[in-house]
Amino acid sequence: MTSESDPAASVASRVAGVLDPEALARLRELDPEGQSKLLSRVAGAFGTSVARLLPQLKTALEARDMAAIRHVAHTLKSSSASIGAVKLSRLCADIESMSREGRFEGLPDAIAAFNSEVTAVLDALKPLLESQP
Repeated sequence: MTSESDPAASVASRVAGVLDPEALARLRELDPEGQSKLLSRVAGAFGTSVARLLPQLKTALEARDMAAIRHVAHTLKSSSASIGAVKLSRLCADIESMSREGRFEGLPDAIAAFNSEVTAVLDALKPLLESQP
């Protein structure tokens, strides 16, 4: 059966392409029965952080405020890693490094890639949250 005809396989494929299954497994191991809804809470906290920080990043980029850009990238770097968004975490590390070095060249493109990956991560988290007990 192909993933196109199997919705569960399609969801698993989308999630695996964006979120590290091992990181998600580690979170599930911390709450094996799902009673404290740890995965949902961590994903919700990530979504809340993103919603708060993306406007700050946009403003900081427009103002070329490297310290503010670095702060947002640093803040989201570890939270991205904790939910298994490895590519997003790497993009955050790249942006953090560029801003620390004061390199504006290439930064708008890096932030555009970051924004695209944030959308992919949030989309990948949705089915996981819906399937939580």
